[in-house]
Amino acid sequence: MAQRRPNFEIPNVSGGIGKYLVYFFIAAVIFMILTSTTFITINPGQKAVKFKKFGGGIQKDVIYDQGFHIVAPWDNLIVYDVRINEGNDELDVLSKNGLPIKITLSYRYAPLGDKIGYLHDEVGSNYLGRIVEPEIKAATREVIGEYLPEELYSSKREAIQDEIFARTQEAVSKKYVDLDAVLISSVQLPAKLENAIEQKLQEEQLSFEYEYKLDRERKEAERKIIEAQAKADANRILNASLTDKILQDKGIEATLELANSPNSKVVIVGGGDAGLPLILGNQ
Repeated sequence: MAQRRPNFEIPNVSGGIGKYLVYFFIAAVIFMILTSTTFITINPGQKAVKFKKFGGGIQKDVIYDQGFHIVAPWDNLIVYDVRINEGNDELDVLSKNGLPIKITLSYRYAPLGDKIGYLHDEVGSNYLGRIVEPEIKAATREVIGEYLPEELYSSKREAIQDEIFARTQEAVSKKYVDLDAVLISSVQLPAKLENAIEQKLQEEQLSFEYEYKLDRERKEAERKIIEAQAKADANRILNASLTDKILQDKGIEATLELANSPNSKVVIVGGGDAGLPLILGNQ
């Protein structure tokens, strides 16, 4: 009769560990989801507005500043960069007389920080392409169309920049965007026209220099005339005040001073005009 061997069963522990590993994995996934959607950090230069999925959508008047924030996982914080940004555009426009001009513009813009809720609701995050660029292009074409090409090379260039800025700022501010500045970086005209304008400007500069020289010469001539007139008036007054007696007295005074000097001389009394002494030096 065969002996029956004892039956030793090894406990199955792998099933328990696997269950805990599944729980741990699920918990880790939930934690990561909550971390990315619940714990939000807004960096410097940024602001955010909340979109409440079950509470009325975007809270337009509630702005979240930089720092750490906790939001419900089913809500969403929409972050905007509110620092000043720079844009550049090249435009082909027509001047007042219909000539083509290529202009390079640079401009600085930023969203209105306390209005990003309205901006996001009405325009969206691509406000540069939807609002800023179209408005600045339209304003530039309108303004340049009111000027002649040569005026872009003169002092009116700054006035043109200011006018483009004013028109664009008025338009974009209605859509919660602020325009900081508009600058005309370069102006490119047809080669013949550009050469003609440069030649004209050089001639105008030479004309200004010539007028300046003529004006300076006129003033110098007037100065000399005034100086000569003053001398003539002085001599006329002096001659009118001098008499023979006064001249004789002056001559005697001068003779006495010379007679007292150490230089050798010969004095002939009564030998000069009007009876004045003659003084003959040793040289």
